[in-house]
Amino acid sequence: MSASIGEHSETANKSLFFKRWLANPLQMGSIIPSSATFSRMIAERAVRGPDEVVVELGAGTGVITRALLAAGVPAEKLVVIEIVPDMAAHLRRALPGVQVICGDGFELPKVLEQAKAGRVGDVICGIPLVMLPFEAQQKIVSAMLAASPVRGFLHLSYCITSPLPSAKLGLTGRRQAWTIKNFPPGGVWRYAPINPAKAG
Repeated sequence: MSASIGEHSETANKSLFFKRWLANPLQMGSIIPSSATFSRMIAERAVRGPDEVVVELGAGTGVITRALLAAGVPAEKLVVIEIVPDMAAHLRRALPGVQVICGDGFELPKVLEQAKAGRVGDVICGIPLVMLPFEAQQKIVSAMLAASPVRGFLHLSYCITSPLPSAKLGLTGRRQAWTIKNFPPGGVWRYAPINPAKAG
């Protein structure tokens, strides 16, 4: 019985994800959600202190959010930002206890302040930044660094090389992990300001 419910949920997630991809391919990096292996790999690298929250941008159907919960992040310490109202509504139903905000990652500091989200430990970005023009990359990177000025952010990407021109953006960038157990194969990148004292 539980296996069949799980299979139904996974099918529903993939269907919802694909519909969102059809509606706006530029908001999505893939046509299907991240694999369990990839999601776990990302979640294991999220960092936060006891009084800090983890912020996830572009949560899709919540597979990485679930991996964060499984990795030990309390639901009340997770803040999910999702710009698509239907996806945000799905996440609220699927992830009880997690704060889901229908908002724009480009306005991250304002969104977090209005939601009284608290101090940010880490930001996880699932938005395909490599597909954005440089000016848009600058804007969203600035928003994420304003939220996490020292630690920076984690970015999941399907690029073999850095998906961001890190030096041009004033960032250090390092790929922390890579897996072929995902479609397409993907990696986890950590970006942080070159000079944290001047960030934010």
